[in-house]
Amino acid sequence: MPLWTCFQCGAQFPDAPAPPDACKICDEERQFVNWSGQRFLSHGELAERHQVVWRDDGGVLGLGLDPSFAIGQRALLIPEPDGCVMWDCIPLATDAAVAHVRGLGGLKAIAVSHPHFYGAAADWSEAFGGVPAYLHGDDSAFVTRPHPAIMPWSGDRLAISDDIVLLRTGGHFPGATVLHWRKGAEGKGALFTGDIAMVAMDRRHVSFMYSFPNYIPLGPAAVRRIAAVVAPLAFDRIYGAWWQKNIADDAKAAFDRSVQRYLQAIA
Repeated sequence: MPLWTCFQCGAQFPDAPAPPDACKICDEERQFVNWSGQRFLSHGELAERHQVVWRDDGGVLGLGLDPSFAIGQRALLIPEPDGCVMWDCIPLATDAAVAHVRGLGGLKAIAVSHPHFYGAAADWSEAFGGVPAYLHGDDSAFVTRPHPAIMPWSGDRLAISDDIVLLRTGGHFPGATVLHWRKGAEGKGALFTGDIAMVAMDRRHVSFMYSFPNYIPLGPAAVRRIAAVVAPLAFDRIYGAWWQKNIADDAKAAFDRSVQRYLQAIA
């Protein structure tokens, strides 16, 4: 029986003779159902139509689908001596992509910012012996393919290593998470935000939304909480959720400036 992937958001569902009736991620107000109606692709159909490509994105290796699929998400690989940490996930794991990651030292963990980027986390975990896929427990209701590798962590902080820490900010989702890499940006520190703090098109600011496609802004209390979580961190670079949507340098000042600009704009 095939696994099924939502055409609109890229979430993977369990193997079954027929696709699900609906996607609980797309049915929720932060996402949307495709204008042509709910649609799913089998794993075979997805692999026939798309391949996984990899390239440098601001000094970190990124993985994405070509042609672009779902919301165009890409994953990033953070290297450590005992294996890479995959930040966010894509909807497909191919033999070629798995072999390439294995050549870089393999995966030791997967960390996902929020439900829109769960993708095929279970497949990527299985390809590397069942490595943990860390998803915050506050968002467990949105897991579309339950799997033993999924680790619903709790609290506000989870250290994957001495240099890589997950921090729950909330905001976009109750369990929305950012990742801080102390050794990133040539030792100046890097913050991986997905779209919890969305890098703007000018790549000099970030912004905040409860729903991006439905244009629902985030309230001031939620933004202040995100800012409070980020405030103690040292970082010079921000990696956003899509190819090249990064702030290359002086990102800490850009983040602080963006928070003030946003709060003034919605006041």
